[in-house]
Amino acid sequence: MRVVRCGVSKADLFASLVVFLVALPLCVGVAIASGVPAELGLVTGIVGGLVVGALPGSSLQVSGPAAGLTVLVYEAVRTYGVEALGVLVFAAGVVQLGLGALRLGRWFRAVSSAVVHGMLAGIGLVLVAGQVYALGDVAAPAGGVGKLAGLVSLPGLVDPVALSVGGATIAVLLLWPRWGRGSRLVPAPLVAVGLAAAVTGGFDLAVRRVEVRGLVGAVRVPEWGDFGRLTEVGVIGTVVAFALIASAESLFGAAEVDRLHRGQRTDYDRELIAQGVGNAVCGVLGALPMTAVIVRSATGGAPSGGVQSGARTKASRVLHGGWLLVFTALLPGVLGLVPVAALAGLLVHAGCGLLPVRQVRGLWRGHRGEVVVLGVTAVVIVVGNVFEGVLVGLASAVAKTAWDVSHVQVATEDLGDAGIVVRVLGHATFLRLPKLLDALEALPCDRVVRLELGGLRHVDHACAAALEGWVVGRERGRGPAPEQGEGVTAVRGGRVGSP
Repeated sequence: MRVVRCGVSKADLFASLVVFLVALPLCVGVAIASGVPAELGLVTGIVGGLVVGALPGSSLQVSGPAAGLTVLVYEAVRTYGVEALGVLVFAAGVVQLGLGALRLGRWFRAVSSAVVHGMLAGIGLVLVAGQVYALGDVAAPAGGVGKLAGLVSLPGLVDPVALSVGGATIAVLLLWPRWGRGSRLVPAPLVAVGLAAAVTGGFDLAVRRVEVRGLVGAVRVPEWGDFGRLTEVGVIGTVVAFALIASAESLFGAAEVDRLHRGQRTDYDRELIAQGVGNAVCGVLGALPMTAVIVRSATGGAPSGGVQSGARTKASRVLHGGWLLVFTALLPGVLGLVPVAALAGLLVHAGCGLLPVRQVRGLWRGHRGEVVVLGVTAVVIVVGNVFEGVLVGLASAVAKTAWDVSHVQVATEDLGDAGIVVRVLGHATFLRLPKLLDALEALPCDRVVRLELGGLRHVDHACAAALEGWVVGRERGRGPAPEQGEGVTAVRGGRVGSP
């Protein structure tokens, strides 16, 4: 009998510990910023490791609560209450399962990168604006516009001690990664939050700290009556927003992780199904929604983490969920030592990382129309909400694409006594209709015009009808009628081609 030796490599074990140390403060910070108990963030991290980590998909992606969903979750909790969170997350997971089963995962790759970066920029702006208040232990106003407008009066309201703690946390996050050897052993988020907890505890500083309720007090399994809220229009919109944004962030993160290693590539449909299962489980437990988080999979560019710490198999992401479970079961009281201002500093740093500064610079040099789409998406998210911003961004991207491909050229040639030849080339759509009609109506009324449309590769109904109207107008006495040149009869039939 052959004995098969099973085990976890040292590389995967070390990687799981590093990812756990990164995930721990992020899970707590995202939960606090979302307006829910800190334990719910840990529950989502545990499910992301133990459940999603064991399912097929991206073998090295790490799932958990994400800063990209913080703003949306906060608004949902404020509108519908924390009691409805489980139903919202569960339904979003079911939607993801359906998308994966229908093999629609690959279609998320067709979403304009300008919309994605605009979404992240808008979320980052609102997240940073909200957490700046938490840096000074001040309650943040509601809405993105309210948060931005309130920054004017914020300096007179902040607690200087809390602000110092939050500012020092951000400084550590920026400086610690520069020490290569130290950052490889202990990730910057843990160092920053750990030092803040030690200093505030050692000097007994009067700052607001994380409230600890315990898993039993935090977890709330949805009741049957809660599912009746899924008939509300606003709730349905929130569910769709959860599902689409979590799916997009997970799949775009999978593409980034694939670039960091040479192993098996991500199966996007399987990854979508795995995320759906994870969110369904999180919904049953009343926890936060999850995504596959690039900041844990690659530690946000730090020289340590899931992939960059040497992870080779999915064992690292499963084990990180186990470490979170052990911590939550044995050491939950440690969370009570963490100052909220330190977590706010962590999320300000994460929110700034969502701002696509490099991408905007690259797009501005060659694709300025994409910058407009990105900006429109971000502004609508700040003024309205994430779902509206994504919809407007998608519509803007489609309109920009239609404008770009709708190139029509009107060329005229004066043949003297033989009249004028007008050749229309390219794609004639309603977007270019004013240009086309301006060129045709500028032709002299006392000359014979030959209209040639053989160079048109596409003409929509609006342009076909406008061309017919122009031809009929010439025939009714506005000027010599166009001759039966190439394409005239085709326009009257609504098609492009030779008569």
